[in-house]
Formats: sequence, C-alpha cells, structure tokens
Amino acid sequence: MISTHQKEPDATDIYVGKRIRMRRLALDMNQTKLADAVSLTFQQIQKYEKGTNRVSASRMQQFAQILPISFFFEGSPAAKVPGGGKVSGKAAVSPAYVNDFLASRDGQTIIKALTQIEDKKLRRSIVSLVEQLVGISR
Repeated sequence: MISTHQKEPDATDIYVGKRIRMRRLALDMNQTKLADAVSLTFQQIQKYEKGTNRVSASRMQQFAQILPISFFFEGSPAAKVPGGGKVSGKAAVSPAYVNDFLASRDGQTIIKALTQIEDKKLRRSIVSLVEQLVGISR
C-alpha cells in the first residue's frame, strides 16, 4: 500500500527557508531573479522558502555567494541528535513572529527606511511613536 501521508517539514528547513526569503527581499530580488542566479526555477525557490524542500549543501554554497552562510542559521532551532538528545545551539535571538515579520515585504521596507535615517534621535522618536501606537512602554 502506498502512503499518501507526507512528512512535515523540519523546523530547521522552515527556518532556513524563511532566512532565504528574508535575504532575497532585503536584496530587493524576486524569486525568478534568485532562481536564475542559482540555476533553478522560481517554483523551486518557493519550495525552499516554505521549507517544503531541503536545501542541499551544494545549493547552500550557491546561496552563500549571495550571503554569508551563518546568516541562514542565526537563531535557528537546535539540531536534533539521533537518540533524542539535542545539540545546544545559540539561543533564538527573537521570537518566531519577529523573524516572520522581517521575512515579509513590509518588514524589509520598514527596516530599509529606518536604517536610512542617520539622525539617531529622529530614528528613536519614530520607534517611540510606533511603540505608543501599539501600547508598548519601555
């Protein structure tokens, strides 16, 4: 009997895919341009970005030419070790919702705009305004 149950993507594969998307958006690159740069189809890039397909070591090397490889794993889930143990990795730098936002087009637009403001006081004022709008207090 053929099983129709598909295995869920691994948390690390999903995380790396989100990082690929985040970097692609930061470079203002669409999926087709990235696919062309690494000799793939845009559909394959979509699968990598969703974590549906794993990024092989050789493919990661191609992506690393666009971005240092450490970027893909900063704050990633700890790797699973056969036998149930875990390899202690660097603790997650931020909650998943932050990474999800940073991987979005809006997140990249806001980051680009804020980093272009050279006046630190003005930039801090804008951040304070946003915090006030959503009710965050420091």
